[in-house]
Amino acid sequence: MNEYSEHTLPNGIRLAHREVTHTKIVHCGIMLDIGSRDEKPHQIGLAHFWEHMAFKGTKKRKSYHIINKLEVVGGELNAYTTKEKICFYASVLDNHFDKAIDILSDITFHSIFPEKQIEKERGVILEEMSMYLDSPEDAIQDELDSLVFQNHTLGNNILGTKESVQSFTQNDLKNFVEENLDTSKIVVSVVGNITFKKAIRLVEKYLLDIPTKSNNSLRTKPSNYKSQNLVFEKPINQAHVALGIPSYSLNDKNRFAYFTLIHLLGGSGMNSRLNASLREKHGLVYGIDANYTAFTDSGYTSIFYATEPKNLKKANQLVQKEIELLKTKPLGSLQLKNLKEQLMGQLAMSDESNQSFMLMMAKSLLDLNKVNTLEEVFSKIQVINASDLKNLAIEALPKESFSNLTYKAG
Repeated sequence: MNEYSEHTLPNGIRLAHREVTHTKIVHCGIMLDIGSRDEKPHQIGLAHFWEHMAFKGTKKRKSYHIINKLEVVGGELNAYTTKEKICFYASVLDNHFDKAIDILSDITFHSIFPEKQIEKERGVILEEMSMYLDSPEDAIQDELDSLVFQNHTLGNNILGTKESVQSFTQNDLKNFVEENLDTSKIVVSVVGNITFKKAIRLVEKYLLDIPTKSNNSLRTKPSNYKSQNLVFEKPINQAHVALGIPSYSLNDKNRFAYFTLIHLLGGSGMNSRLNASLREKHGLVYGIDANYTAFTDSGYTSIFYATEPKNLKKANQLVQKEIELLKTKPLGSLQLKNLKEQLMGQLAMSDESNQSFMLMMAKSLLDLNKVNTLEEVFSKIQVINASDLKNLAIEALPKESFSNLTYKAG
């Protein structure tokens, strides 16, 4: 299977394509290098609001026709907003690929943000916000962001605040799009039973006339981090804990080795160090995980778990113990081999998901201007040694630099 092909339209929009002949489904999306970190102080939550409003009416379609266009042929249409990206994407039978690109280009570039729909969607987003706030697992993640990225837009809640969401107008949405749109920072990603030639033809059919637009604004890198320890009382039964610390960016040479280290500490496998200790050995948590999130100019590491209030002190001690062991006890050769095999196996399985690959391909082109093949990723993992992991743990996980956020029952 070819990894991917690339084509650039005259207006700067890029097409990334991978043909998969053993499926009848095509996954496609339009990803923009615009996210919540690009919002100004009065715009917090506006990128996410745009994502919602894109479905509410265009120059030639009403909301119902947008929703119905793909659903009547068994397709799916969706979107999401992150700190650095907005993505509109669809999955359809291959013979309806034309419809998918038509609707995706329409909602991305021709939305009119009807004022009546703004009022309706304002209520929907406020309900979404309340839902997250009612869930300590979700709320604590957002609050941790604000600790790790203090006084920086990466620390803002993607949903915004109640005050900001209640203030947004049609002009706010139009201005945000106008201020941030850059056609050279847009990727159309296609994976499925469609030839590269056909993908080019249909993408050009709907996107060739999009005017070239450039945006020279630069993102500001986070700085002046200081660790914090905060405790809040909540009407909950368990104690919820979040640990966070700044870490390497997407372009850092240590990224792959550090990703491997965090996978060892608290990755998705049941045999991660934290899960083996806190759940399997001591029975203190239902689940615990460590995550490494990398941005274009920064990144952070987070650890989340919940436990009975009486077990909080012990759970915290065990987490610190596992982190310190990474710094003092290097992996044996068999442990290192097994770690690499597990990680490469999970990455290979993720690559088998055509939708996941479609989204990854677009993000990678926007962030790195390339898409690493599995073989390239594997080669970077294979050269990692036990000393690399130990040294990274010492450098990147100093105990005194962690921010600690705790929700206690009260």
